[in-house]
Amino acid sequence: MQSAAPGKSRTWLWVLLIGALVAGSVFVYRARARSQAASPQTAPTTPTVSVGVVAVQKRDVPYYLTGLGSVTAYNTVTVRTRVDGQLMKVLFKEGQFVKEGDLLAQVDPRPFQAALDQAQGQLAKDMASQADAKIDLSRYQQLWQEGVIPRQQLDSQQATVGQFDGAIQADKAAIETAKLNLIYSSITAPLSGRVGLRLVDPGNMVHATDTNGMLVITQVQPIAVIFTLPEDNLLEVVAQSKNSTLAVEAFSRDDKTQLATGKLLTIDNQIDQTTGTVKLKSEFANSDLSLWPNQFVNIRLFLSVRKDATVVPAAAIQRGAQGTFVYAVKSDNTADVRTVQVDFTEGNIAVIKSGVSPGDQVVIDGQDKLQAGTKLAFKPAPANPPPTAAPVAPAAPSAQAPRPRPTHGNKQ
Repeated sequence: MQSAAPGKSRTWLWVLLIGALVAGSVFVYRARARSQAASPQTAPTTPTVSVGVVAVQKRDVPYYLTGLGSVTAYNTVTVRTRVDGQLMKVLFKEGQFVKEGDLLAQVDPRPFQAALDQAQGQLAKDMASQADAKIDLSRYQQLWQEGVIPRQQLDSQQATVGQFDGAIQADKAAIETAKLNLIYSSITAPLSGRVGLRLVDPGNMVHATDTNGMLVITQVQPIAVIFTLPEDNLLEVVAQSKNSTLAVEAFSRDDKTQLATGKLLTIDNQIDQTTGTVKLKSEFANSDLSLWPNQFVNIRLFLSVRKDATVVPAAAIQRGAQGTFVYAVKSDNTADVRTVQVDFTEGNIAVIKSGVSPGDQVVIDGQDKLQAGTKLAFKPAPANPPPTAAPVAPAAPSAQAPRPRPTHGNKQ
């Protein structure tokens, strides 16, 4: 019984300690509440956001359509032999540029020269026999008139002369064939262009029926590019092409380097229903050989210059659930959300159909911290602001050296 007394004393001590802590917490809480109730209420302050702004402008802007294109050789020819024989000489180098009519290879001409000599000899023989037959025919006509020989013998001699006439014609045709084969034994370039890799080595037998041919020549000056555009753009392209020849610019795959400038040649006669696009063909002089067959390029087709277009920097355009919008500056220097309709972008500017007017101030930097009604503080304008897209039409189509280019325009 006496051993339980110390344990009960400790329990009571813990109870008293906990009670004191609870009472102290309640006292502190009530004191803070009374202090806050007694202090005056302060209104929350709206933070000011520092932003960069520019004025909406009106200017002339070039209007382009963009598409993906594939470079195509203007003409491609697989050169084959037209006679059978042994390939004696190859007179071209792989990758060489050749002109139409240049000698490329030589097939052994001796069999064709022998055939020509044989045909010429046969012609001489038949012409001599024809002359003898004509002399006999003249003699037979005289004898028939005198009644010495019958009419049948005269007719037979006339037929003999006619047979020699036919033989002579056949001999002349054989001579022409032999001459043609002799010409074909010298293989020449059918067009001007660049020679590809050699497909047959000297010493091999070649035949007119060979499927691979001997070499391939591609005409790369000029060269063509086939590209596609959405069918929705077809009507405006057709309308503009009636007035003038449209300029076309080819850019590298990374869309940063201009490779060549050319012109639009034609539009395909049908729309691809699977993709909803139409094919267009353009021509480039390609004097610097910047374009190669089967190369993929980005194409910009110049249509017109939009006069007095309302433009803002592309950096001002924001996109959200409500569509495209900009933050405009109200008269009290607060942010105003303006829904805008973008016509197209060209370089680092955007052409606006509606939503803002020339002279309005729009935010181009710091939009991530803005919402409607945010107080604005303005950053100082840069001493040398970045240039926007050049508002001029491209020059007449001509060969150009590659040059860097800004981001191209896209129809929205």
